[in-house]
Amino acid sequence: MDFEYSEKQLHWRDRVRAFMDEHVMPNQALYEEQAEHARRNGWTPVPLVQELRAKAKAAGLWNLFLPPSPEHDTEAFCGAGLSTLDYAPAAEEMGRLLWAPQVFNCNSPDTGNMELLHRFGSEAQKLRWLRPLLDGEIRSAFLMTEPQVASSDATNIETRIERDGDHYVINGRKWFSSGFGGSQAALAIVMGKTDPSAPPHKQQSMILVPADAPGITVVRNLLVFGFEDNHPHPELLLENVRVPAENLIYGEGRGFEIAQGRLGPGRIHHCMRAIGAAEEVLQKMVRRLQERVAWGKPLAEQSVWDGRIADARADIEMCRLLVLKAAAMIDSLGAKAARTEIALIKAVVPRTVLRIIDDAIQAYGGAGVTPDYGLARLFAHYRVLRIADGPDEVHQRQIARLEHRKYRDREAAPL
Repeated sequence: MDFEYSEKQLHWRDRVRAFMDEHVMPNQALYEEQAEHARRNGWTPVPLVQELRAKAKAAGLWNLFLPPSPEHDTEAFCGAGLSTLDYAPAAEEMGRLLWAPQVFNCNSPDTGNMELLHRFGSEAQKLRWLRPLLDGEIRSAFLMTEPQVASSDATNIETRIERDGDHYVINGRKWFSSGFGGSQAALAIVMGKTDPSAPPHKQQSMILVPADAPGITVVRNLLVFGFEDNHPHPELLLENVRVPAENLIYGEGRGFEIAQGRLGPGRIHHCMRAIGAAEEVLQKMVRRLQERVAWGKPLAEQSVWDGRIADARADIEMCRLLVLKAAAMIDSLGAKAARTEIALIKAVVPRTVLRIIDDAIQAYGGAGVTPDYGLARLFAHYRVLRIADGPDEVHQRQIARLEHRKYRDREAAPL
């Protein structure tokens, strides 16, 4: 068992870290200024991000999330051929700022959508949609969650996808439609039911919908604790949206299967980035405690903070090891075999990062709940991550069921 990063992992981590330190971290204020203008003008591209994306692509720091596989040429896909485990340290570096992953074309929901198309899409679908996504020419959205049902159980989804000759017609309502909106959003992947009479896990299908297809209405853009994300998450109404039959992905009734294949890698990417965010927050907290003086001495010298700092360091190290173990298992055995490990990190990491952010807010006092230091936005983001891609309870239930399965048929050990 080796706890050291390999030369390859260190190489890519250090390259991403150097790019972050030189080009991304110093431009936080400029990004916020330009991003606010972009949001107010219909989610137009942020000039700084466009500039940095060009630099990252030219430097070969592009599509690092895409693992190598026999069926595609890594060089042609602009990726580095990194395994899931190789990607983890680089993704952690990107997680230091919420908007940084888009600089490297490693941002959700695009990464999950690209992996979905790569794994399940037809050659024609890959040519039309995957290629421009990998090149960073367009953005995409993922439409799964619905306001009227408990979408943590995907079999509840009510949106209908009905065959009509050479087309499918889509009717339904979606919300938290990650990535839908803005001038670059060209594609939406929609999950809905093609056959409500089929067995529960065979009723759903996924289909590719151009973002400008007639019949899509943006009802409202959703805020989270008053914050807007780095891309929109609107509520949408889909009324008689017609798309060609060849836009269906992988065949009717395969939607639940596709969703499981998409969400596994997506969950670990979120958790990889969360480790980087936690490191950044701990650094902020420690520096604040060293700088602020109360009752005649720095807060850092007041023992109440010792336990919080120690807990944060221990929690970060434990979460990182859990994430790296899950990544190694995905590489060696596949996401399905690593489902317990993926469930563990998704249930544990966001909650752990939230505790660290909460302690940092406490260290900053009133300043911590303002927009000035980024902690309030981080708290909102990682609170959402306890729900996104499956709420804590779903993952805890899966972990418990797998534990029960281990012992259900065993005879009780003698006392």
